[in-house]
Amino acid sequence: MKFLKNIAGHIFAVYALLCFIITMLVVIIPIFLISLLKEPYRAKFLHEVFILWMGAYLPLIGCPVFRKGRKNFIEKHNYVVVVNHNSLMDIPVSTPWIPGPNKTLAKSEMAKIPLFGIIYKAGSILVNRNDDKSRRESLQKMQETLQMGIHLCLYPEGTRNKSDKPLQHFHDGAFLTAIKAQKAIIPALIFNTGKILPNHKKFWLMPYPISIHFLKPIPTAGLTMENLPGLKAHVHTTMETYYIAYMNNPIMSDIGF
Repeated sequence: MKFLKNIAGHIFAVYALLCFIITMLVVIIPIFLISLLKEPYRAKFLHEVFILWMGAYLPLIGCPVFRKGRKNFIEKHNYVVVVNHNSLMDIPVSTPWIPGPNKTLAKSEMAKIPLFGIIYKAGSILVNRNDDKSRRESLQKMQETLQMGIHLCLYPEGTRNKSDKPLQHFHDGAFLTAIKAQKAIIPALIFNTGKILPNHKKFWLMPYPISIHFLKPIPTAGLTMENLPGLKAHVHTTMETYYIAYMNNPIMSDIGF
């Protein structure tokens, strides 16, 4: 049975890749044209395209997305949304299903991939983690993004979680950014992407329903950098406790985008 499941996972990975390429070719021209716009219009129209694209692609490969907690986003407010990171599937889930235009911090080397790099670059703030200047510029761009009323989607673990713990250690960047901008943090938990595209298997994919839950905002108004360790610890505890509570039964959803 395990052998058959492994074979099925490889076959399904081929199917999912073909579906991704075909659907990407449909949206690549609109995304390229939108990428020529200035912010915040670029983020606004990109978000609409990403909703349509992933809203079609993910169910097509047997991975429908269920969302909970949309009401925690107050209209005309933007947030620093911090998300757990278990799989390469997390970005195509978080970006469209965050309610409203958003940008994420992304590795600059991925933007060099032919065609896909156009999409990757259009919706991201690129950073070369090995370059001090690039890291400083990315922090400034994140502040500018928040000032324009666009959400930031950040993964405080830094890399995919390959451990047996619910969450890895959090880095300071997301919390420093939120405090500096005095923007509330919305913790978000994604479930099942680690089962779909596990880190320990190569070119293997198995369909599962995906859930993304947005928790209540955690305010940063009045906080200073002295409060950063406490804020980071509070968000980590909140997310870890919630993840453990719902990891075996995460399928709950609000209606609509």
